[in-house]
Amino acid sequence: MRTLENYVCGAWKRGEGTLRKLHNPTTGEQCAETGTGGVDMKAVMDHARHVGGPALREMTFSARAALLMNASKAIHAHREALIDLAVENGGNTRKDAKFDLDGATGTLAAYARFGETIGDTRVQFDGGGVQLGRTSRFWGEHVFVPREGVAVHINAFNFPAWGLAEKAAVAWLAGVPVVTKPATATATVAEAMVRILIDDGVVPEGALQLLSGSAGDLLDHMESQDILAFTGSAATGFMLRSHENLLRKSVRVNIEADSLNSAVLGPDVQPGSETWNLFLRDVVTEMTQKAGQKCTAVRRIFVPEAIADTVQEELCARLSDMAVGNPALREVRVSPLASAAQRDDVRAGVERLAAEADIVFGSTDTPEVVDADATAGYFVGPVLLRARDAASCSAVHEHEVFGPVATIVPVAGDAASAAAEVRKGDGSLVASVYSDDREFIGAMILGIGAWHGRLYLGSARVADQTLGSGAVLPASVHGGPGRAGGGEELGFERGMRLYQQRVALQGDRGILQRLFK
Repeated sequence: MRTLENYVCGAWKRGEGTLRKLHNPTTGEQCAETGTGGVDMKAVMDHARHVGGPALREMTFSARAALLMNASKAIHAHREALIDLAVENGGNTRKDAKFDLDGATGTLAAYARFGETIGDTRVQFDGGGVQLGRTSRFWGEHVFVPREGVAVHINAFNFPAWGLAEKAAVAWLAGVPVVTKPATATATVAEAMVRILIDDGVVPEGALQLLSGSAGDLLDHMESQDILAFTGSAATGFMLRSHENLLRKSVRVNIEADSLNSAVLGPDVQPGSETWNLFLRDVVTEMTQKAGQKCTAVRRIFVPEAIADTVQEELCARLSDMAVGNPALREVRVSPLASAAQRDDVRAGVERLAAEADIVFGSTDTPEVVDADATAGYFVGPVLLRARDAASCSAVHEHEVFGPVATIVPVAGDAASAAAEVRKGDGSLVASVYSDDREFIGAMILGIGAWHGRLYLGSARVADQTLGSGAVLPASVHGGPGRAGGGEELGFERGMRLYQQRVALQGDRGILQRLFK
């Protein structure tokens, strides 16, 4: 059994006192332990602020881009070992583990390539300048400079690799050091990644620190130039956002929280068509990949009433082919949930939905599993429900079941009716609309765009190119309004704005336009 350590103030440190136990979700057995007892959180923040920050700010965007590319290559070189850890501690299938790790290295590489386009400068201009005086001699420009603080990243249990890398890539390119705190239950992959980056000397001292256990009083030591980025539950996000010190110091806070993501099938889509098959493929993938433990997973499936029975039959048939069991086996498609608490929450959530919807596939009973003890591991098979009355059901729009669970909601076939139902989710990370009808797509964009951070438009023309609605791509923003937390990450330069300060410059035009070019 391994003991995970913290990387703080330039050294590896084991936690003192009682340590938290980490388990193998497939067997229920303990596989590691960790803690942060004895870690001086103020010293951690000071080390990042006074050592890591200056080192990063001294680098140009091109130099930071090279850092990111080296980080991507270093992690990829240990891909197989990291996959094994993800299977053991995360309960991931090998395919799901690859999805997490390749997302991590891919995002680092994408931000590296983007950073190269900015070039050998430390400042980004924000749009064009403007004449401020009687002549163009008195001129105004806006620029972005790095904030002189620390990026504290608190990540979720489901993507220990991708969550760490996507946040760090943006912060590092912007010139801000990182203190990363993975979810303790699945922290083995994150700890291993940090060891790789530190051992290979990829990042400057102080640019990356790791807390493998509790954050303790870390937030008490955040200052006005610092940034907190959190991914997790809405309840925890609210607690963090309401922290007295963060409010007093006006600390920037970015929250990515619960999300009742939707898949909407347009009335023009015919059974058997390419768009129909894309819709079915994506929904089943989003229900079963990572055992449904994805912030972008489809929870609500809106389909025209006229074809609801056909959709139900097709989805049930495809779900019946999704084997549940030992994630190390190639034939297994649905892994265990990450923890016993997560398993119990999913079962309780299904029961809550079942008060207003019929279970048409699966159950909350212990499923049949392949090459595993279903009672020892944290298994829940795929569960598909169907709302009895779309007009009166409320739980499906209010409660996210974070597992392999989704609900069919039959609606009238027009865009206005579908949009009205989707909006009941009160803000989501992503909605996917499947249609080849330009008018329907346009109406849905206007009808639900304000309630989402991203709209995925599935059609026959992109069916052979898309990675699916659940793929978080570095070139597009990730986040959403309302219950999704109101945050925004990635999107290349858009994600960097969280870590930068926009400054208005007013002065001689000749000086301003030659300063950083």
